[in-house]
Amino acid sequence: MKKKTTNNFSQFAKRKSNAAIKEQFKQEKRKWKKEREEIFDKKRSQRSDSDSYRGRDKNDSYRNQSPFKKNQPIHSSHPTSNFRPPTPGLMPLNKFIAHAGVAARRDAAEMVKKGLVKINGVLITEPGHKVSAKDDVRVNGKKIFLAKNLVYILLNKPKDYITTTDDPHGRKTVLDIIKHATTERVYPVGRLDRNTSGVLLFTNDGELAQKLTHPSNEVKKVYHVTLNKPLDKKDFDQILKGVNLDDGPASVDVLAYADIKDKTQIGVEIHSGRNRIVRRIFEHLGYDVKNLDRVIFAGLTKKNIERGKYRFLTEKEVRDLKHFSKGK
Repeated sequence: MKKKTTNNFSQFAKRKSNAAIKEQFKQEKRKWKKEREEIFDKKRSQRSDSDSYRGRDKNDSYRNQSPFKKNQPIHSSHPTSNFRPPTPGLMPLNKFIAHAGVAARRDAAEMVKKGLVKINGVLITEPGHKVSAKDDVRVNGKKIFLAKNLVYILLNKPKDYITTTDDPHGRKTVLDIIKHATTERVYPVGRLDRNTSGVLLFTNDGELAQKLTHPSNEVKKVYHVTLNKPLDKKDFDQILKGVNLDDGPASVDVLAYADIKDKTQIGVEIHSGRNRIVRRIFEHLGYDVKNLDRVIFAGLTKKNIERGKYRFLTEKEVRDLKHFSKGK
């Protein structure tokens, strides 16, 4: 005999047919659409009433009660007759000079303080004075303009060239080497003395130049030093501890023998930007520096650049320079 099966859940809910389920869904959908239309009709009605109210005559009582007078500025929560909105396109004078490719920002500030700069015919001695591209800015009587195209050039500097834009004594300058590289006016970032060779960067990007030369950023430089005699262990340790020069204590970040068999060859890593600092450290301890070559500056090397030659930086190198971290 076939055993009768029962649905244990039938006592809780009676199963609906598929047709009944579909019909219920349709009714709920129609109800939801009707409610939605009613909400939209109500909003449209309110908007219409508001537009009609704003269209009243200008002399009605509502507009006469407006707290704002005609032509009164409403962008200040504390209205005052001395309020002036900031003027767009202004920058400090020393920054303007740097972006024009005349000098780095700190050097530009000194030029302003020395009275070498005029704006619209007026002598200005405050580096922070605000100027715009429309102003007539002249340095030593020559009108300058903001650089349109940013240029970055890496030179492997040879000896007997001075790091300056021009020399009154007629000596060779590093700009003589790159004079055909670009029509933009570029300047060297930092300095290498006449008898020092190696990596030297040129640009008309004043903001980047300021970043790379400011002491707080501790930009690393690596030098290969050749001495007139082997560096002994005592002096090696003294340099690591620091030496007292005429302008204060001086130390290096890393010191090593470049060739363990030839202790006249020294590698020095340093972040100080003081004048002739590497030479003076060794001279203070009785050594003569026969050759000084900067092999790394801010991560840039002279690899594949012959002495006295140059190349343009790649886009990646420019990005790396602009986003370098402190001490890199």
